[in-house]
Amino acid sequence: MRILIGRYHEVRLKGGNRWRFVRQAQDNARAILADLKPSRIWSEGPRLLASFPEEAGDGLIAQRAARIFGIQNFTIGRQTKPDLRSIADAAMKEAKRGRGETFRVSARRTDKSLAFDSMQIEREVGEAVRLALGLDVDLGNPQITIVVEVLDKHAYVGLHKLPGAGGLPIGTGGRALALLSGGIDSPVACYRMMGRGLRLDFVHFHSYPLLPRTSQDKALELASVLNQYQPRSKLMMVPFAEIQRQIVSKAARPIRVIVYRRMMMRIATVLALGENASAIVTGESLSQVASQTLDNLSVIERAAGLPVLRPLLGMDKQEIIDQARRLGTYETSIIPDQDCCALLTPVHPQTHAVLKQIEEAEGVFDIEAMVALVVKSVKQVILASPTAHESRSGAS
Repeated sequence: MRILIGRYHEVRLKGGNRWRFVRQAQDNARAILADLKPSRIWSEGPRLLASFPEEAGDGLIAQRAARIFGIQNFTIGRQTKPDLRSIADAAMKEAKRGRGETFRVSARRTDKSLAFDSMQIEREVGEAVRLALGLDVDLGNPQITIVVEVLDKHAYVGLHKLPGAGGLPIGTGGRALALLSGGIDSPVACYRMMGRGLRLDFVHFHSYPLLPRTSQDKALELASVLNQYQPRSKLMMVPFAEIQRQIVSKAARPIRVIVYRRMMMRIATVLALGENASAIVTGESLSQVASQTLDNLSVIERAAGLPVLRPLLGMDKQEIIDQARRLGTYETSIIPDQDCCALLTPVHPQTHAVLKQIEEAEGVFDIEAMVALVVKSVKQVILASPTAHESRSGAS
């Protein structure tokens, strides 16, 4: 039996509300780890624990565990009795799994009623391993780290502390709808807000048949990556071509992108409210492109009926690219395509929009009817953890 020992991140600071965060982390873990068939998932003190059959494999367990928001780091090992002899025996078995000639023991004891403390565990277990396996002790930079956790009723022994997703369990921060383009920025924005406990659904605006389906395919691939971090997601595909045609026919060239984005905010608000979401998430970064100046962002946001969250606002492009690479979305994002806002974009767009002027320009449109018509045409893709999805049509 293999045991996942996950160490809570910010959850441990939540005081009287900690139980709610712990329960959500357990629920998320059940969904993310489901295909590995854990026999049990539970919490013991400041740890999230899950037990697996040996055939699950440490590699697959680690891959899934790294997607559980709320876990700072984790170890995969085995359960044993909370006495020094049993711990030493388990440590030797785990050390044989490691690769290297130097080691150290890192122990933590939460059960203060035991006759031995953490330092004694490290000293005596370390000596037993050294004598039995002939490894050299290296406290500074060991090739093998044997991790010992002595909790309320059991001890747990494994190798290394592997990095977790950190942050807060998804679902503890509420629900939001994220604008997901096929580009680099928006998946990173989604990931960062998921790390703050937001459960997300996604909306993608496309201009098919004016443009190929490439952006839709990319959005589905990106949403599938993000869906690996939460139990279930919905991707809404919004046909935007007809609205663009109307805007192009009646709005001055420099303001078209502003009008596009304000229409997107209105549509996203309707879809978000249909999902009981309380905010809209975007991948905008201040002054990265012409439409993202402070004046333009302010005018665009005024069309939204919900708070607009912009987690990348103060990040530069290289920081965003680096995080996209770590997330695993970068290669998909750079596949060539043309998003709907780039379509028919003027060479010199307005960079300092004035709300009154934009509202006057929008006065020629029947905005309510345009939004209602598009919402009825939305196609939805349900993404079920970890990778399966099914499609259906209709508004949310």
